[in-house]
Amino acid sequence: MLFAAAAALLPLQAGAASPHVEEVDLNGDINNIMSAYIQSAVNRAEADHADALLVVMNTPGGISTSMDEIVTSLLNSTVPVVVYVYPTGARAASAGLFVAQAADVLAMAPGTNIGSAHPIQATGENLTGDLGAKVLNDAVTRVRNLAAMHGRNADWAEQAVRNSVNINAEEAVRLKVADLEATDIKSLLNEIDGRSVPRTNGSLVIHSAGAVLDDYPMPFWQVFLNALIDPTIAALLIIVAGYGIITEMQNPGLILPGVIGGIAAVLAIVSLANLPVNIAGGLMMLLALVLFIADLKAPTHGFLSVGGVFALVLGMAFLINTGPIGLGVNPIVSLVTGLLTLGFFAFFIRKVIAARLQPALSGADSIVGALGEAREELTPEGLVFVAGALWRATSDAPIPAGSPVRVVGRQGLQLQVARENGQAKEKK
Repeated sequence: MLFAAAAALLPLQAGAASPHVEEVDLNGDINNIMSAYIQSAVNRAEADHADALLVVMNTPGGISTSMDEIVTSLLNSTVPVVVYVYPTGARAASAGLFVAQAADVLAMAPGTNIGSAHPIQATGENLTGDLGAKVLNDAVTRVRNLAAMHGRNADWAEQAVRNSVNINAEEAVRLKVADLEATDIKSLLNEIDGRSVPRTNGSLVIHSAGAVLDDYPMPFWQVFLNALIDPTIAALLIIVAGYGIITEMQNPGLILPGVIGGIAAVLAIVSLANLPVNIAGGLMMLLALVLFIADLKAPTHGFLSVGGVFALVLGMAFLINTGPIGLGVNPIVSLVTGLLTLGFFAFFIRKVIAARLQPALSGADSIVGALGEAREELTPEGLVFVAGALWRATSDAPIPAGSPVRVVGRQGLQLQVARENGQAKEKK
């Protein structure tokens, strides 16, 4: 019995003796949601006393403030941080370069690349003047510090920021931009085992050979929020919210437009809460909706709606202030949305309002003018089919059976009809 118990405990002892590495994926744009995910991963690795935190990276860049949060979190981690640009075809571009240089170990898979980190405006244009020089110098100093702290090529890192240079994995290792090239995660962990990484308060030794690897993907709710954290999605949600709420206000009781508009409004708030919103852009979009509504109430022949389109397109263009990283609302989407909104207000809503302003007919008057069909010869009385029912009707002149008729009056349950010369008939 003692031998059996000892044999059963051997796998547990071996597992406890194996290094423990936790893996997270920095895949996609760097934004507030991604920042929260990486920071929570660092905290969890520290709480679990992991031997290393592996960040598998594939990013085109993102928002500078979120990048700063991730960099700060990695630099202050008590657990060694390994950034691995993986799989083949992945990249560490723009803000990704800064995050990669903040890691204790930077590895790249064959066929990956790194660089292209020159600061740009949200529109994609270069920053110029004093502001451009200020942002550029700040980014250069920051990336040089990160590279120098980890014994990497600070001069090349500066060129990646100043001139957007970009290199592949082999060149990155040769120029000491990255620490090593590895084909897969297993070979990477075996290769960095026992490596000492410098820190400001000493050094850390990585234990990773044969490690137990725990993968912690982004939770579903963060994946959903991450999908919302897109300037174009945020702008479209605002438009849909406006469509739904205005339609419900003009037609109380429809319910569905109000529900859709309310949900879109909540999602838009969630999205904008995680994006650096430009107040001027938001006010321009609000002005656009005000102009559209005013044009429905005032006889301006569409001039206010045209102004609303210009305000809407400009508002969407300036809605998201992402600073030097260069994300923003897709300009084609902005233009198409403006034209669709013009059509929505100029035709759909205007027609709805016009229909509501027409006098409502009820009772006896509601059937006057309706088309029907004579079911038997009217000489001068007979049966007609009108409004889905058979009626007793009279006519001033004989009307053959099967002829189309139009209701010209009503007395109680008896209709007065006249022969209709057109071809229109009311179907059963």
